[in-house]
Amino acid sequence: MTNPLAIAAVTAVFKDLLENRLVSDLITTSVGDVSVTALPPDRISIGTDERAQINLFLYQVTQNRNADWTSRELRQHRSQLTGEALSKKLPLALDLHYLLTVYGAKDFQTEILLGYVMQLLHDTSILTQDSIYTALKNASTVNISSVLSQALARVSISDLAQQIGQIKISPEFFNMEETSKIWSILQTQYRPSIGYQVSMVVIDSQSQNNI
Repeated sequence: MTNPLAIAAVTAVFKDLLENRLVSDLITTSVGDVSVTALPPDRISIGTDERAQINLFLYQVTQNRNADWTSRELRQHRSQLTGEALSKKLPLALDLHYLLTVYGAKDFQTEILLGYVMQLLHDTSILTQDSIYTALKNASTVNISSVLSQALARVSISDLAQQIGQIKISPEFFNMEETSKIWSILQTQYRPSIGYQVSMVVIDSQSQNNI
């Protein structure tokens, strides 16, 4: 059964990708120490306290446009693998929409960070089950007192990675009107940002009713 932790798990995997593949010696040489967070933008320190930072914020969840047939295919496949009866309810097939924002107090820091981010996610648009497992394992051990670590401690990380399977990351480019609406809703000062869609997170029904 696909775990309801799938949404948080995908955010953790995305954050881990940025931390371990982007915040490298090369980018540190260019802009100094860089932190990666997954916070609402209004909780990021800006102005005199601003630092080089990449923030990942899940701002919207939508149903995948191929949800009906994809969910049926996945459900049949998992039933064959596990031998479990099919539930009456189709699993939720979701797309996660993230706002990725860069911060910096010095000239050109934000431009450099944004360029590195976009290049990385262009080159690494598909995350495999193995990379998902590694990222979740890291997330569960880096800070064992965190909310996510405690949640992951209650499940099998191997099973969770297998259930997520594979995710695709693709850019979403906003026009000025869309950008203005998003930042008006967030009620914080604008910083350079880009949208990314992660497809497809599947969450099975918890119903025990079987076909």
